[in-house]
Parts: sequence; C-alpha cells; structure tokens
Amino acid sequence: MITQAELKEILHYDPGTGIFTWKTDGRGRGHKIGNVAGTCTEYGYIRIGIYGRYYMAHCLAILYTDGYLSEYTVDHIDRVRDNNRRNNLREASHQCQMRNSGINKNNFSGIKGVTWNKTYNKWQAQVMVNGMCKYLGLFTDFLEACYHRFAAEQCLGFQDCDINSSAKQYIDGKLG
Repeated sequence: MITQAELKEILHYDPGTGIFTWKTDGRGRGHKIGNVAGTCTEYGYIRIGIYGRYYMAHCLAILYTDGYLSEYTVDHIDRVRDNNRRNNLREASHQCQMRNSGINKNNFSGIKGVTWNKTYNKWQAQVMVNGMCKYLGLFTDFLEACYHRFAAEQCLGFQDCDINSSAKQYIDGKLG
C-alpha cells in the first residue's frame, strides 16, 4: 500500500480541480513531470498506476488530503465518476452509495422507484431497503406516487446520501 508521504513525493493533487499531475518522470513508463496522471476506465473512473499497482484517483484524493485510504467506498456526490474534486468526494457505506446511484436505464418514468404497473394500469412506488424491495403502493396519479417515494426516502434517511432525489426534483418542479 502506498502512503501519503510516498504519494506526495510522486504526484501533486489539486483539490479544486480534482486533477493529479506527475512530480517525477516515468523513467520509461510514458509520463513526464507536469503531465496529468491516470487514464479513464471503461466505467468512467480515473485510475492511476503507481509502482506496478493501480489505484482509483478518488481513493488517492482522500489519501492525499486526509492521510489514509478509506475503509469505506468513496462516493462521487454529483455522480460524475471523473469529478475528483475533494468537495465532491465523501466516504460512504455501500448502502449510502447505492442510494446515490442514478436512475436505472430501464426506468421510463424518470423518477427513481416509480414505475408503470401494466397489470393494474397504475403507477407503482417502491424503495430498496437493505437489498430488499419495499412496496409503497399503487397510485392513479403520478405525482402521488412521487410523494410516496419521496416520503419513504425521508423516513429512511436518503437525504444524507442522495442529495439529487429525482422524486423531490419532480415535486419541486410541479409546485414551484
């Protein structure tokens, strides 16, 4: 494992931009002093190779600024995987990180946890709790389904994890 001191010897991290740059040359590894460090993975994260080992840039940002590699996952608050600005990163449990995930690509309502139930021709609201789907009800009115989803998020403390609730954004748009 790399230490904070070792990391600071070879890389510079700008917490305002989230960018790592090399402080040493690559000695045949293809990078020069001042070059941006890392490559983008197929999933959109920045990965940096140091001493034959790969590290995720968001994890290195915590090490660089706070002095340790997090035992939890490091979550991108705005859900942008290559935005490694320090104020966009937080340590989070797996459950909290899942609550901050985006809308599933199969979701056509645009609201997380609200789907159209073809059998009953109604909107269905649900929420995931500890890996289990909790049914919130069927509703004729889309807005009402969103209210129930948002109420469940509030009861379960989602606001601590998901500051971008699609249900809240929809409700605010309708009322505001």
